Amino acid sequence: MKSTKTEKTGDRGEGFSGLKNNKGFTLIELAIVLVVIGLILGSVLKGKDLINSAKQKSFYNSFVKGWELALVSYYDRTGHILGDGANNGGTGTPDGRFDNVLGNTFSNAGGIDDVLKRVGLEAPVSNTAQSGEISFNGVHSGPQVIMLRLWHLHSHTDGVRQNRLYFTGMPTDLAIALDKMVDGQINSQTGKFRRYADNTGAGLWPDASTTAVVNASYQIDL
Repeated sequence: MKSTKTEKTGDRGEGFSGLKNNKGFTLIELAIVLVVIGLILGSVLKGKDLINSAKQKSFYNSFVKGWELALVSYYDRTGHILGDGANNGGTGTPDGRFDNVLGNTFSNAGGIDDVLKRVGLEAPVSNTAQSGEISFNGVHSGPQVIMLRLWHLHSHTDGVRQNRLYFTGMPTDLAIALDKMVDGQINSQTGKFRRYADNTGAGLWPDASTTAVVNASYQIDL
């Protein structure tokens, strides 16, 4: 009997001792927890960066390159420049120059879309009612409708006029990413893709957190 009591007392003593030794997290354990939290946050931020990068690349491949391909294909089939002259979706007589055709008219009857269909081509797919407009969710701008123009633009930097895709209302973070994709470096004043007007900012794009949208252009060589 005494032996049994001793065992029970011992059991209670051990349990009580175990409770007394429960002192919470040590500094090492807290450090590990903080490291784990940091890794989780880093993964979330990296995941957002990857998602944004994928969206930007998709915009470039589907919308920018899509319209460039449509223009080249139209020229190959007709010998004329899309958006240059009344018969090609522009105005007046063809002269080798874009006629400042607004993207919010591309899908209208007799517009750029119909001109492409006439020769067996399709306008790039958009997520708006007009093929010359597209909605893009910028990091700082939120959902933004970007309008495309076919315009013979004057470069304030080079002093020449060129046929360019002109984008108004483009999220600044998207424009910066496109500049890097197209020209291999970030410079708002030079290259095939640049800001418009292209004589502002000394080659630097504005801070996307304070200037959420910009106008930009992409050179078309035909």
